[in-house]
Amino acid sequence: MRAIVVLFDTLNRRHLPPYGASGVHAPQFERLAEAAVTFDNCYAGSMPCMPARRELHTGRYNFLHRSWGPLEPFDDSVPELLSRHGVHTHLVTDHQHYWEDGGATYHNRFDTYEFFRGQEGDRWKGQVADPEMPEPAVGARRASAMIRQHWVNRQHFLKPGQHPQTLTVDAGLEFLDTNAGEQDWFLQIECFDPHEPFVATEEHRARYSLTHEGPEYDWPGYRRVTEQPGDTVRVRDEYRALLSMCDSSLGRVLDAMDTHALWDDTLLIVCTDHGLLLGEHGWWGKNVQPWYDENIHTPLFVWDPRSGARGERRAELVQTVDFGPTLLDFFGVARPNDMQGLPLTGTTTRDACLFGSFGGHVNVADGRHVYMRAPATAANEPLFEHTLMPTHMNSRFSPAELRDAELIPPLPFTKGAPVLRLPGYAWGDPHAFGTLLFDLESDPGQENPLVDDELELTMATCLVDLMRAADAPASQFERLGLPAQGPVTREHLLARAQRDDALAVLEDLPPATEFGSAVRTAIGELPPADREILARHLPMLANADFATSVAALSVWELAATTPSLTARTLRSLDARLSEPKIHTTS
Repeated sequence: MRAIVVLFDTLNRRHLPPYGASGVHAPQFERLAEAAVTFDNCYAGSMPCMPARRELHTGRYNFLHRSWGPLEPFDDSVPELLSRHGVHTHLVTDHQHYWEDGGATYHNRFDTYEFFRGQEGDRWKGQVADPEMPEPAVGARRASAMIRQHWVNRQHFLKPGQHPQTLTVDAGLEFLDTNAGEQDWFLQIECFDPHEPFVATEEHRARYSLTHEGPEYDWPGYRRVTEQPGDTVRVRDEYRALLSMCDSSLGRVLDAMDTHALWDDTLLIVCTDHGLLLGEHGWWGKNVQPWYDENIHTPLFVWDPRSGARGERRAELVQTVDFGPTLLDFFGVARPNDMQGLPLTGTTTRDACLFGSFGGHVNVADGRHVYMRAPATAANEPLFEHTLMPTHMNSRFSPAELRDAELIPPLPFTKGAPVLRLPGYAWGDPHAFGTLLFDLESDPGQENPLVDDELELTMATCLVDLMRAADAPASQFERLGLPAQGPVTREHLLARAQRDDALAVLEDLPPATEFGSAVRTAIGELPPADREILARHLPMLANADFATSVAALSVWELAATTPSLTARTLRSLDARLSEPKIHTTS
């Protein structure tokens, strides 16, 4: 028995032909759909990258207890469990986050692994002189060390045959060539693409008539769309070019399956961690906004030689937490009691899916309706990290963060180990978006949030049931205004109460030219009287560190990245800042 997982990061199902996309060159995904089972209702769980990978290893939800971080000492790891039962596990990847502080315990759970350098801001090539960095044209990210490092790296990996994705797949095929005649192995081919920046080879960019003339369109920031429709199309084409390159890589794996006759006894799973917003809902990217369907409703293809099912579609609800249990089931390894996922090949199905990111909305989908529960208050408290591995994405927790840490008794899944509990922080401002309820059957684009008390009561009850089953801490229920014990009642509903805020944040940001000079001037350059007005209307500026970090931005530019700065708020501020100032003398 052998198994292969091919994981593409940031793969949006709405750009794949098997899920109805047109105008995208992806014949190998169509070939895969004919050779495997296509799942129509797969949802990610804990977001984004490394939280999703913790689910791949543990078969448990991550986001209710922990933000981005390593595997914990008490975590079960599927690759490690397989290895203990005589299955050789091998990882090939260009996903640089495994080698940061917040991912450093994952790759070591495999027996062997290979890493290919250069993606995103991977701290790879050392160059003291600044590289040439073209002006970004759309969804611009602010200049940073990561941006600079990317442009240093890019000079090296765009040489023929040196793209990190190409090298990753090369290594996966080498493993297959070496071990095709052996039994009891698991290979994970994990490509960072089509994650941004969208750097495809020229062969695939030519399919969409893309050139490098003028500014770059390949790296949208996580912010509102403020560009013209033509620019949005260009960014999507850059993404599609990289997706087409991924499609070509997938074809190489399928060819190897044919060449080595692996279809007879080799499990194949082709999946992703999440999607990406490419202008939908008025936003680029992920994390800042709620986890809309484009980001959380993911593609999944499975070939299981035990069933031999090909060219079929399955409608049951499945999630990322199910991938690990599926591998264990395939190799006949018992599933640990702490795992919440279910084998994809089993007959047990779930009624609803739980998903979200730490400190953000907590969400539930039942196959038709999606309920996105926002924090009950703007303070978004209480929110706690629960960990024995206090690291962020690419840094350790600071001593200042750890001063308020307390060692609390074991949680139900920590195998008797106490854990540190310390204050946590959300990415973005989930309260600004409000609590949202959607009917995907009548509103697949999630453009018209519902206010339906009966439906919300049903979905909120489902959400609470799933949170309790996932051992969510009491602080999560308090943060969301939901009962940790007892029934959900009408007094717990929020969609109606938060509707005005939810609608305001959906409004497009007006062009900067609509506003007076004070809204368009860098905050740090405004006169003291205007800064005082801003401080009264934007409490976030009371934080001195934050105020310093945004001093070079105008209020309008700040609104592009800050959900609570809605068009309504900007207009109100503009009116206040435009009022004549009364000057007094002593």
